[in-house]
Amino acid sequence: MEWWLVLTVFLGGLIFLLLLGFPIAFAFLLMDLIGTYWLMGPYGIKQITLQIFDSLSSFTLTPIPMFILMGELMFHSGIARQTIDVLDKWLGRVPGRLSLLGAAGGTFFSALSGSTLANTSMLGTVLLPEMKDRGYKPAMSVGPIVGIGGLAMLVPPSSLAVVLASIAHISVSKILVGGVIPALMLGMLFSLYIIIRCWLNPDLAPAYAVPRSSFQEKISAFALQVLPLGFVVFMVLGLILLGWATPTEAAATGVLATLIVSLCYRSLTWEVLKKALRGTLDISVMILMIIAASKTFSSLLAFSGTTQGLLEVIKGLDIPPLALLICMQAAVFLMGMFMETISIMMIALPIFMPIVHLLGFDPVWFGVLMLINFEIGLITPPFGMLLFVMKSVAPWDLKIEEICWAAVPFIICDLVVMGLLILWPSLVLWLPNLIAK
Repeated sequence: MEWWLVLTVFLGGLIFLLLLGFPIAFAFLLMDLIGTYWLMGPYGIKQITLQIFDSLSSFTLTPIPMFILMGELMFHSGIARQTIDVLDKWLGRVPGRLSLLGAAGGTFFSALSGSTLANTSMLGTVLLPEMKDRGYKPAMSVGPIVGIGGLAMLVPPSSLAVVLASIAHISVSKILVGGVIPALMLGMLFSLYIIIRCWLNPDLAPAYAVPRSSFQEKISAFALQVLPLGFVVFMVLGLILLGWATPTEAAATGVLATLIVSLCYRSLTWEVLKKALRGTLDISVMILMIIAASKTFSSLLAFSGTTQGLLEVIKGLDIPPLALLICMQAAVFLMGMFMETISIMMIALPIFMPIVHLLGFDPVWFGVLMLINFEIGLITPPFGMLLFVMKSVAPWDLKIEEICWAAVPFIICDLVVMGLLILWPSLVLWLPNLIAK
């Protein structure tokens, strides 16, 4: 049977099951079983069982539950919220200070929670009421919070980055570290946009009197509220960068550091621990099932000749590699408008990664580009997940159209950073290459 027919039947059946309301993991597993039986017969069912076991017994997956537990502890204990007060003292009277506080807080929280939804929900809950009271327009209130919310996908403890590394067969430590500089670039570009926009149009973020804080007060607050959380960041990202720990070991030390900091702040209770463990179990099982289904899908593509057929088609095209890269990213961008991140990973990566190797692109660089594209999908209408999170936490009757328009400038900022990374891949690869050395 022709490879393109196999791919069409599989994707068509998958879309049909998703439209019926099947969870993505179950829909993929069902199509894997049907496809395997169709192509390989009863013997294939035994093979798919071995494939699932092999995909889940990989050592590279062990950071996932630890990173999730770390984020759950941060979220339920609430220890990250106190950092906003410290950052507020340091900002002074710059234009759009509350919007900048959202951008700065979101960048910092990204290295603590690893959860895009938790990041957006927490910032929205804490900052939006005061933004409303100060007369901030949606472009400078919900916009920065929605835009910065997806940043947690790029840096440790990002479980989605580990999932991408597992599906795409990329080094986990390199993909985690490779997203650090792009994340900082995004945070700086968001901040620059906010300052310039508020300077040109002060009505978007009206100025207001700010209580003055002495330098000693700022230093004291920083030492008490921020440095302990910086210790958590160091125990994850710092140990990986220094080469002292693998991602798995860094995930474990990150959880330990989070527990220690929570105990010091007296915010670790049995209720918090119970909620964190329950959330970790639920999310980890879902992610591991999705990985198993995706790995089986990759094997099915290889067995049916689909992977080889796609590569032959790519070889026959008289198109520059850069144009193919842009086409792949454009396809992910379009899928991000209608599908959630894990679904796109499962469909796109098994198809794209052989093409990436054929064209000679660096897999880590390509993986970071994909993560930024996934981040864009979270804030792209009509089904961007963070748009609906923001709608749910907004303290006033905010129309979804207003949230969508507020997110547009930050989508453009994401695209600008993607363009810079395409022009200068070293912005991604410099830190991972330091680890290799």
